[in-house]
Amino acid sequence: MTLFRTTVPAAEPVTVAEAKAQLRIGHDSEDDLINGLIRAAREEVEARAGVAMIAQDWRLALDRWPRFGRVALLRHPVVEILSVTVYGTEGEASLVDPSTYEADLASRPARLFFATRPEPARILNGIEIDFSAGFGADGDSVPGGLKRAVLVLVAHWYEFRAGFGAGDQPVSIPPEFERLISSYRRGRL
Repeated sequence: MTLFRTTVPAAEPVTVAEAKAQLRIGHDSEDDLINGLIRAAREEVEARAGVAMIAQDWRLALDRWPRFGRVALLRHPVVEILSVTVYGTEGEASLVDPSTYEADLASRPARLFFATRPEPARILNGIEIDFSAGFGADGDSVPGGLKRAVLVLVAHWYEFRAGFGAGDQPVSIPPEFERLISSYRRGRL
């Protein structure tokens, strides 16, 4: 099973101006650095919490169908199933009819149940599920705790951007960040 992003977000959950206010910076000379820190912090929040903060598309590639026909989509919140494709031996793609599966987008993780499962002929990554995920098109739709986690991480990385090597870690992730994203992490039983 491989999960990867196919369309990157068009915006970031916090603006450079919001980050500069958090950092109490009044000049523009470090805007590129701050923008890069925002992007990196968003990616860190998304990876650790299993969320898609801003609208983006993902693809889940499977070698074979799960035993009971249920597939978990490990990004939250899933907004739409774009397509399900099964590949043949020559690489030919066959779209799976949406009437043959049921989507539960309200659960976390979102799930697909396939009543009938056409077998892929390609041994590796013979099944692809494309879906859209995200809280919205811009930062206004992102929950406040996740936005705050981005700002905390940006401020922390900005503060400790020089002078700390691998042996000095873990200065890279502050405890407040972990607390902010803890409620968004998917629990395990």
